[in-house]
This record gives sequence, structure tokens and C-alpha cells, in this order.
Amino acid sequence: MEKAIKLVDIRSLSLAQLKDALVEMGEQGFRAKQIYEWLWVKSCTDFDEMSNLSKSLRENLKSRFAINAVKVRQSQISNDKTIKSSFTLYDGNVIEGVLIPADDRMTACVSSQVGCSLTCKFCATGYMDRKRNLNADEIYDQVVLIAKQAEEQYGHPLSNIVYMGMGEPLLNYSNMIKSVERITAPDGLNMAAKRITVSTAGIAKMIKKLGDDEVRFNLALSLHAANDTKRNEIMPINEQNSLKALAEALKYFYAKTKNPITFEYIVFHHFNDELEDAKELAKFCKHVPCKVNIIEYNPIALADFVNAEADKIEEFATYLRSQGITTNVRRSRGKDIDAACGQLAIKEKAGQVTD
Repeated sequence: MEKAIKLVDIRSLSLAQLKDALVEMGEQGFRAKQIYEWLWVKSCTDFDEMSNLSKSLRENLKSRFAINAVKVRQSQISNDKTIKSSFTLYDGNVIEGVLIPADDRMTACVSSQVGCSLTCKFCATGYMDRKRNLNADEIYDQVVLIAKQAEEQYGHPLSNIVYMGMGEPLLNYSNMIKSVERITAPDGLNMAAKRITVSTAGIAKMIKKLGDDEVRFNLALSLHAANDTKRNEIMPINEQNSLKALAEALKYFYAKTKNPITFEYIVFHHFNDELEDAKELAKFCKHVPCKVNIIEYNPIALADFVNAEADKIEEFATYLRSQGITTNVRRSRGKDIDAACGQLAIKEKAGQVTD
């Protein structure tokens, strides 16, 4: 019995690698650029649609390569117009992404892993197992599909991307970097790097690597406590990446990139909502040029945390501003469909599957 040939994911190849593969197949190397344009500029996911290639070349490509396209499985629209989508991957795994519309921007929130290994106590994704990293093209596909939703539903192009969905981007470093390269490249989606924010729970050595690579996108750190004891309690990653280690990594990152940092901070009721907590955060902010986004907490069934009282949040923000720290209080979007920050955990609604 003849053994089936395992098809190579064509989007895992660089342009040079694709050119070499074509020559090896007996095809003309210059076709690589045409194929690359179909894959990354036109976001084509079907060889048969590559109309400027001969039928014989298309058949040759199909015999050796796969385009492991991500497909929308289900979409839900929130009362505030946020759209949460679950996406099916080529191997049957499912992830989630979100379109967050606002008056001045259209933001795609994308996932970088299937599940997550960091077990942050307040995050629904943290209670899931990490099954695998996403490939660069799977991250890219989420952006393309969410951008299509922005155009079709609201008539506006996608303006921003945040790597704040399922998973820890810095634990999928090479694929995250490659996805940003394809999204920002002139022979890709050609989006400005400054419109992309990668959010991390805080892995010091990888933050330093971002500095060494002199990345141009924005970096956000999910801080949530500027006190090691409290941070250890809610974010086990802090036990190996203390605040001191993170401060050193952030200073190194800023020295290399000159990119200010965004600190994300959820103010939990009776946990980190006192003036002393605000003072600790203000002190931590002195390490690098930064701003603070105070994020509304979105309760999950698996955890007992609740959002701080509105007056406590306002007092907290007022203190930070009094210390000269740019501080924004972010209201949750998509909470009614479990699309808000910390709620992504593949909870689908019956009758909503769209594929």
C-alpha cells in the first residue's frame, strides 16, 4: 500500500524557501513571488483561486502543499457591538478572537496559543490546558477574518491589533514574531507596527529578547499587583519572574527600543484596591516611561474575584494621575457574550455556528 505524502504547510516557508521548493519541483522560481502575494497580500486560502498560475502548477502545488486555513466556527454579537468568534484550526482545535469596535478604532484581539499554561487565577483561559502553540499563519488568519468582520458589519477597516486573546504570546515567541512580520510587511497586510500591542503576563528573559530584536510594536505587561506576595497569589508566573526581574527586563527593553510600556491593572475588590496598592504601582511605574490601563474585572465561574467599587477605582486612578502617571480606566466590552478580557474559554452558544 502506497504511503500518503504529508503535505507541507506552504505558509511556513519563507519566500526564499518557496523559491527553492519550486525549482526543485521543476517549476520557475519567479512564481514564488506571485504565490507569496496570493498567500499574504490577498490572503488566499485555495490554490485554485490563484488565477495567474497555470493549472498544472496549481495541481503541482496541491500535491505537495497545504494551506491550513483558519475558519470561523461561530460568531456572537454583543449588545455593545463587540463580536466574539470561535475559530476552527486545521487539526480540529478551537480558539477565540474578538472584534472590539469603538468610535475612533477597530481592534482585533487575537489568540497565540490553544489554551494557556500560566494558570492566572482570575482568567478563564488560565483554567484550560495548553494544547499547542499557534502557527504564524493561524495568528495572521485571525486578523484577516476579524478585519473582514469589521468591514462587513461596520464599514470600517481594522485599525489596531492586540495579542491579548488566549495564550501567552512570549511563550510562542518565534510564531508571534513571524506573524507580526507578515502583518506589517509591505508584501503582507502592510499594517503599521505601532498599531500592534503584544501583552504578556511577564516573562523577563523573553522581554529582554524583544529588546534584543528591537521590535517596533507596543508591549503591555499584565501586572495586577506591584507587590510580589500578592502577584504570586494570583499569577504563579511571578514566582520565577519577580517584580525586580521584570523591572530590569523592562528597563533593558526600553533602552533598546525606546517604546514606552503599558501596565494593565485589574483592581480587585478587597485585594489590590487600597491606596497602599496604588502607591506600590506608582513606585513600579518609575522604572520606565509608561502608562497604566485600569481594566474592569469580568467575573468567571471558576474564581471568586469581583471588581472593586467604582469609587475605589476612581480614587486609585486619581492617585496615579497625581503622581504624573497617564492613567486610563477601561470599561469592559462584550461581557454579555463572554468576550471581555479574561473570559475567553470556548463557551459557545447553541444555534450560532456559522461554518
